[in-house]
Amino acid sequence: TQGAHLGSDARSQEPVCTRRREVHQSHGEKVAAATGHTVVLVDQTEDILAKSRKGIEESLRRVAKKKFAENPKAGDEFVDKTLSSISTSTDAASVVHSTDLVVEAIVENLKVKTELFTRLDKFAAEHTIFASNTSSLQITSIANATTRQDRFAGLHFFNPVPLMKLVEVIKTPMTSQKTFESLIDFSRSLGKHPVSCKDTPGFIVNRLLVPYLLEAVRLYERGDASKEDIDTAMKLGAGYPMGPFELLDYVGLDTTKFILDGWHEMDAKNPLFQPSSSLDKLVAENKFGKKTGEGYYKYK
Repeated sequence: TQGAHLGSDARSQEPVCTRRREVHQSHGEKVAAATGHTVVLVDQTEDILAKSRKGIEESLRRVAKKKFAENPKAGDEFVDKTLSSISTSTDAASVVHSTDLVVEAIVENLKVKTELFTRLDKFAAEHTIFASNTSSLQITSIANATTRQDRFAGLHFFNPVPLMKLVEVIKTPMTSQKTFESLIDFSRSLGKHPVSCKDTPGFIVNRLLVPYLLEAVRLYERGDASKEDIDTAMKLGAGYPMGPFELLDYVGLDTTKFILDGWHEMDAKNPLFQPSSSLDKLVAENKFGKKTGEGYYKYK
């Protein structure tokens, strides 16, 4: 199989391509290449691609060091073989014609995503499946920008992709059974555990997780309990590895607000989707969590 992964870092709005061919981002391309797929990674500039490739190589070497501790030579061969399966490009349209699967992981902006897929739809082969790694936008809205709604679905990976086993496979009302089964099989070929969900806001994980996080914030905003006690309670009482405020800071307050705002726009009356004053204030002050050194907590 050939695949293309259209992906990019947060600064970029171009896609990543992989060949089996897939196109991937966020180390999804690393996982695909390491499991025998040919990958084309597409991004906006050669500089971003060079950094991405360097990051993939460093990550692979860490994996190889553990996996082949007794046989460093085999580890080197694993790294070289995987890297040889990944090529790069800044022109998605020129590589997509020979791919079986396109996985888009660009900026979470519906207009930018639809423009990209409209363009790629003109150049991709008839059998090529398109998938979006969006975590907050409606798959149907993106698919409608193409003429292949039956060969379009959601493929939502979780960070860090090499470690997280879950993939949500999102089937729209137009996604064909053949496309759906192909993506389930592809996910399993990556060593992942796929689950399926209809095209509903947040799919499974975010639909349950984000309202839980916001309910913790509201508990704190009402003065019912401190952030620290809420976090401790959920870790010791529910067995969660992180408390809700630690997790919010880890995910990024800007990311959480973006998801919540999108849902609120879709369904303003839903009590689960109501804005949060403390979240809005922190984001307005550019306090996004761990990545900026401060969110609900301060980080050194």
